[in-house]
Amino acid sequence: MAKGTHDYAEDPRNQNILINVNGVMTPRAKAVVSVFDSGFMLGDGVWEGLRVHKGRIAFLDAHLDRLFEGAKAIAMDIGLSRESLTSRLYETLTANEMAGEQGVHIRLMVTRGIRSTPYQDPRVVISPATIVIIPEYKEALPSTVENGIRLFTVHVRRGDPAVQDQKLNSHSKLNCITACIQATQAGADEALMLDPHGFVATCNSTHFFIVRKGEVWTSSGDYCLGGITRSNVITLCRENDIPVREKNFSLTDVYGADEAFVTGTFAGVVPATEVDGRILTKGRGPMVERLQKLYKDMIESDTTS
Repeated sequence: MAKGTHDYAEDPRNQNILINVNGVMTPRAKAVVSVFDSGFMLGDGVWEGLRVHKGRIAFLDAHLDRLFEGAKAIAMDIGLSRESLTSRLYETLTANEMAGEQGVHIRLMVTRGIRSTPYQDPRVVISPATIVIIPEYKEALPSTVENGIRLFTVHVRRGDPAVQDQKLNSHSKLNCITACIQATQAGADEALMLDPHGFVATCNSTHFFIVRKGEVWTSSGDYCLGGITRSNVITLCRENDIPVREKNFSLTDVYGADEAFVTGTFAGVVPATEVDGRILTKGRGPMVERLQKLYKDMIESDTTS
């Protein structure tokens, strides 16, 4: 069972879902990819997590922008247009009778395809891209959204773009995994990660914000993924006269903050009540509660427009 912002209640319906593997609806137990697939073999691919609200995929245009830009950056041909990929996503929801459901989360994964031999050079790829769509009945626990999570600052840093560009939402997530392992072994729910200069960057699977004297701060964004929810929260602050800053700040600023929270597609806006043993709030603070409501309204607007 996942913990932290990705904790959820098991749903027996997920055992019978159909997974879309290259356009073919496949029962969960039989959904497989080749051992020569680029994703399995080398983590060579890009992906998106998508939230379904009232049968519509929230902020889909922004997610597809990130997916196609990431694929272009690694010289990978997805093999489908945006329109065709959108149709495939909704066909998968329809096949699973999820078209009008709440609480559905989709993992969309695209890899470079099958290689002729275990080798990293893309020139040995012998198939079109592999496209897998996994829809599940899965949403964040209300207790997580209300009571929050605990963070632990790990030694694993967010690398600079010359090593592995953090803007790329790739299948290669080993640095985030090792960060997560260190945090959970320290008794926390998720890892807080610093950039190469020692400033706060992001968490291992979510983006990090603090609240100080009525202002919302988040990192410069130089060493973190271009988060869709992160961007939406910044927009909400600007539209609602909440001062928001993208800037460098240190752990000292975090420890003295009035509130902290994390953002992500799966759980939205979630309070971070404790960082490295320092208790910032008991449950969600007033700014987090306000932003949660604004974000909920934003999803409603996006999926009904």
